Amino acid sequence: MAAGVSAGIVLGAFPSSAVATPQGGEWRSRRSQNSWPVIDSDRAEKFRIEGTNVDVALLGGDVATVLLYVARRFSYELGALRSAEVVGHTADRQVGVGFESNHLSGTALAIRPLLYPLGASKDTGMSTSERTVVDDILADCSGVVSWGGELAPVKESHFQIDVPPADARLVRLARRIQGWDDTPGQGAGTIDAFAPSRIRRARTATGARRPRA
Repeated sequence: MAAGVSAGIVLGAFPSSAVATPQGGEWRSRRSQNSWPVIDSDRAEKFRIEGTNVDVALLGGDVATVLLYVARRFSYELGALRSAEVVGHTADRQVGVGFESNHLSGTALAIRPLLYPLGASKDTGMSTSERTVVDDILADCSGVVSWGGELAPVKESHFQIDVPPADARLVRLARRIQGWDDTPGQGAGTIDAFAPSRIRRARTATGARRPRA
């Protein structure tokens, strides 16, 4: 446990894209691994994921706008989400790996964590077509969101904000998503991730993301 606590204190000041520590334990830092402040449950807001009956607790504002976009696309394109299949903010400081601390700040989602658990082999996780959709979602998010399938250890259910507070990239992405939502024929529910142009774009974005270690 001591190793996990130490990792939480040290890594809490840096974006999670730099390191994903394999140690677990109690996260004692005032910030989650992606540099966002840990919040109490009364500061997390509940949001309904569009097209479902599922509510999820998240940090409000631009963080919620972005993570709800991820969840909506997952639900529309990879199967409708049901109650208890989505985990957002938690006040439980016990983590299996450093990046799970981002739930404490309301800046992470776990979508179907029982199906895609921490440390599972990629061979038993998402199919090629499912990863195509995830790659397209990540390309839309322009580096603001990272996916547990590219972290170590792997957790394909995990999505998190991967920029620090007040980062202009998060603001720009949230505004872009809001623009899609306000424009008929754009945004979640209207996208074909398998269109050749989108597959090419997603491959370019995937290649640009540096390897996780």
